[in-house]
Amino acid sequence: MHPSGLVAIIDELEERGLVKRRDSLADRRTYELHLTDKGQVALRDISRVGQEHNESLCAALSQREREQLTGFLQRIADEQGLTPGVHPGFSRLGRRQTRLG
Repeated sequence: MHPSGLVAIIDELEERGLVKRRDSLADRRTYELHLTDKGQVALRDISRVGQEHNESLCAALSQREREQLTGFLQRIADEQGLTPGVHPGFSRLGRRQTRLG
């Protein structure tokens, strides 16, 4: 993620009371982000909604079919060189900036 975009997101999360910036004990030039109690509740809610969505989406599949689907999707991701947890658009953006910069 581009640093300026990340700062804007963190600012909004902090304004909503979900995270708190603290000076880093390991490096005084940086901050650490900590979830507030409100942030912990929001994270649990998001996790629950995500799990419910996943269950709803895959309701027609047996457990074995879900495992097969996961395997197929992993093979595609591996062949495409996708990094787990990184949106492909951000991954390409990073490569473009490296080549141009």
